[in-house]
Amino acid sequence: MQKYLTCLLGWVDERFPLTSNIKTHLTEYYAPKNFNFWYFFGSLALMVLVMQILTGIFLTMNYKPDADLAFASVEYIMRDVSWGRLIRYMHSTGASMFFVVVYMHMFRGLLYGSYRTPRELIWLFGVGIFLALMGEAFFGYLLPWGQMSYWGAQVIINLFTSIPFVGPDISLWLRGDYTVSDATLNRFFAFHVIALPLVLLGLVAAHIIALHEVGSNNPDGIEIKEKKDKKTGIPLDGIPFHPYYTVKDLVGVSVFLIVFSAIIFFAPEMGGYFLEANNFIPADPFKTPPHIAPVWYFTPYYSILRAVPPMMNSQFPGVVAMGLSVVLFAFLPWLDRSPVKSIRYRGSLYKRFLAAFVVSFIVLGYLGTEPSNVWGQFGSGVPIVGGLDRATVVARIFGLIYFAFFILMPWYTKIDKTKPVPERLTA
Repeated sequence: MQKYLTCLLGWVDERFPLTSNIKTHLTEYYAPKNFNFWYFFGSLALMVLVMQILTGIFLTMNYKPDADLAFASVEYIMRDVSWGRLIRYMHSTGASMFFVVVYMHMFRGLLYGSYRTPRELIWLFGVGIFLALMGEAFFGYLLPWGQMSYWGAQVIINLFTSIPFVGPDISLWLRGDYTVSDATLNRFFAFHVIALPLVLLGLVAAHIIALHEVGSNNPDGIEIKEKKDKKTGIPLDGIPFHPYYTVKDLVGVSVFLIVFSAIIFFAPEMGGYFLEANNFIPADPFKTPPHIAPVWYFTPYYSILRAVPPMMNSQFPGVVAMGLSVVLFAFLPWLDRSPVKSIRYRGSLYKRFLAAFVVSFIVLGYLGTEPSNVWGQFGSGVPIVGGLDRATVVARIFGLIYFAFFILMPWYTKIDKTKPVPERLTA
C-alpha cells in the first residue's frame, strides 16, 4: 500500500508542487521557538474564515435575496431547515468572533512590532484584510432584512452623500435605487457572497505568502534568520512549524471552540450585541427604531463619527474622521521610530500610549452602542459644552486620545527610553 501511495505522490509532484509546498510552508518553515499566547490568533482567524465560508454556503441554499421573501427565508432557515438554527447561529456568532480574533491579532502586532521592517507588506495586506472584512460584515448585515439591518444600512449609505461631488452618485450606486430596496438587497448579496470573499481569500493568500517569505516575528522582535547554523543553514532559534506549532495551535482551537459552542448554545444573541432584538422584526421603511446603532465591532468608529460636529449641515468631517480612524493603521510601519520592536524592550512612554489607546477603543466602542444622550446633557451654564450630551463630550475626549496614539507616535517612540535587545531569543 505504501508503495502505491509513494508512486501516487511522485506522480502528483511531477505535475503539481505538493511536497515542495508542504516543506516550504509547514515542515521546513522555521518559526521562532518562543511563540506565546498571542500567536494563536492568526491560525484562529484562518479557521473562522473557513467556517464562515462553509456556513455561508449552506445558508445561501435556502436564503432568498428578495425584499418580500428575505426575512421569511431567514425564519424558514431557523425553524424548518434541518440544523438551520445551528448553521445560522454559527454564521452570526462567527462574524462577531472573527472580529474578536482579528482585533486580538492586530493588538499582538502593536505589542511586538509585527508591522516593522521587513514586514511592512505583511502588515499592509493585513490592513487590507481588515477593510475587506469590514465591508463583508456591512454587506452581510442587511441580508436578514430586519429592522436594524434595514435602518442601519440606510444610515451608513446616507453618510456617503456627504462626500463632496461624488457622494450622491456613490450612494445611489450602492443602493441601486433612491431608497434602500430590493435592488440594494440584491447588490449587497452579490458583494457579500461573491465579490468580497474572493478579495478576502486573495488577500489572505498574499498575507501568508509574504509572511513565509520574510519569516514570523516573535515576542523579542529578533530576526532569527540572522543567526543560522553554518552547516545546515537552519535558524538557531527556529523550530519547524509542523509539528510543533500545528499541535500547539490545536490547543488554541480547542479552547476557542469551547467558548464558541458555549455562545451558540447558551447565548447566541449575547444580550443584543451579536444579534439585536430589532433584527427579529421585519424591515419596515415607515417605522424607525428608537435607537439605530451598528454591530459592536463597528461602534468605536461610529462613535468617532458622531463625536465630530457637522460643518455647514454636512457630516463630511465625521465621515473623514471615521475613515482615518481605520486607515491610520496602514501607516504604523512609518510612524514608529523606536529602535526596538517588542514592547518587552520599549520604555514606559509607549506602554502608556498603547494602554490609553486600548482604553479609548473600548470606551468609544461602548458609547457607540448607546444613544448620544445616554448620560443626559450638561447644563446651559457650563462654558464651551453647554447643551451638549455628556456622552458626546466623553467621545470627543477619547477620540482625541485615539488619534493621538497615531499622530504623536513619531515623537514618543523616538524619545522613549528602551532596553538593550538580547542577541538570541529568550524563553
